[in-house]
Amino acid sequence: MGVFAKGKSGGAMNVIRCDEENYLVWKWTPLGQEANSTSRENSIHYGSSLRVKDGELAVFVYRQKDGTVQDFILGPFDDTIKTANFPVLASIVGMAFGGNSPFQAEVYFINLQGNNQVKFGVPYFDVFDPRLPDHGVPVAVRGTITFNLTDYRSFIKLNRLINFDLNQFRNQIQAAVARYVKGIIINVPDEAGIPLVQMERKINIINERIESQLRNRLGNDFGVNLKAVDIDAIDVDKSSPFYQELRQLTAGNTGRTMNAQTDINIQNMKDMQALNRENLEETLRIQREEAQRAQRLQTETNFIGTHALDQQAEVLKTGMSSLGTMGQMGGGMGGGMNPAGMMVGMAMGGAMGQQMGGMMNQMGQNVQMGMQQPPAMPQSMYFVNINNQQAGPFSVQQLMQMAQSGQVTAQSYVWKQGMPQWVHAGQVQELQNIFAPAMPPMPQMPE
Repeated sequence: MGVFAKGKSGGAMNVIRCDEENYLVWKWTPLGQEANSTSRENSIHYGSSLRVKDGELAVFVYRQKDGTVQDFILGPFDDTIKTANFPVLASIVGMAFGGNSPFQAEVYFINLQGNNQVKFGVPYFDVFDPRLPDHGVPVAVRGTITFNLTDYRSFIKLNRLINFDLNQFRNQIQAAVARYVKGIIINVPDEAGIPLVQMERKINIINERIESQLRNRLGNDFGVNLKAVDIDAIDVDKSSPFYQELRQLTAGNTGRTMNAQTDINIQNMKDMQALNRENLEETLRIQREEAQRAQRLQTETNFIGTHALDQQAEVLKTGMSSLGTMGQMGGGMGGGMNPAGMMVGMAMGGAMGQQMGGMMNQMGQNVQMGMQQPPAMPQSMYFVNINNQQAGPFSVQQLMQMAQSGQVTAQSYVWKQGMPQWVHAGQVQELQNIFAPAMPPMPQMPE
């Protein structure tokens, strides 16, 4: 993979680069040498060329007495090896060699851009439904995970780069994923509330649950970034007798749930009918009281008129009596008629008669008008179903205002006394006009 060239000092120099297409970790070795064949394979001269493509990372590993240290060169990079570009190397070697002597380092290229896929399969294992906690039903799972490397420092810390084998690494991840998935699936019925008989239909929910839990585990254990989990299938052994028993329990619960819902609907209907009866009785009571009150007011009005007439008659009688008395006022000797008193009495009686006549005519007209004026026509009062709640009663005028504001439409259910059942407002002849479409604007007159 390397290319030899002659340096100024006469030593051999290499072009250090990776030309592999499908790799996760790849170790560079000088041209003509196999990996780990000799300790001198890691001799690298200052001034050698290093080429790191975009999406790659070159790691220089230096072995020291107290362990290893690394220089990380993130691509794209195309330059010669200099102490300015390798801070760790500069602190280890310094300038004592003057660039003429080699240094010892292992060089690894890490692919940070490519995606790696690992298929996994979990053979049948027992899953327990909370309704039958002692009876396990066999379940199998298969799928694929996709991962890449983003935190290369964690990856290097958790994995040996020397003699790195991608297939072996994938096998390790595959075994760990199968173990993790099994643990998650076992707890799904209890923790996620998904019945075992519905797990196959809830595969997307379970897939998201597995993905969220695997992401941290793979990052902590292997230093890789989980991009996606794709569960291909969750196979439940339907031939298991415990599965059949769970199916019967589920069917029974479904039937009981439906029956319970039906009972609730019937009770709601009964409650609504009882409420309608109470509202109707209250409405009729109010209407009766209003009618009785109107009748009392009419009777009192008539009584007041008659009473006033009686009072006027009494006043008239008193006036006439006074008239006779005044005719005798100041009588002469012998008790004869007094002409002056007669004249005064007649004048006062005439004025009083005119006044009483006017008052009697006015009272008579008032009584006659009161008796001739017909009572107010009763208004139709409707109950309306608004957002599944009974409201009202409302008059036709109020419903018209509610229709203009959009609270009531032709499809709204209404009911009033005498109607056998609730109907659409648009079907009631009395209410059809309030939903009439607005007239189009009048066109302008031609000039």
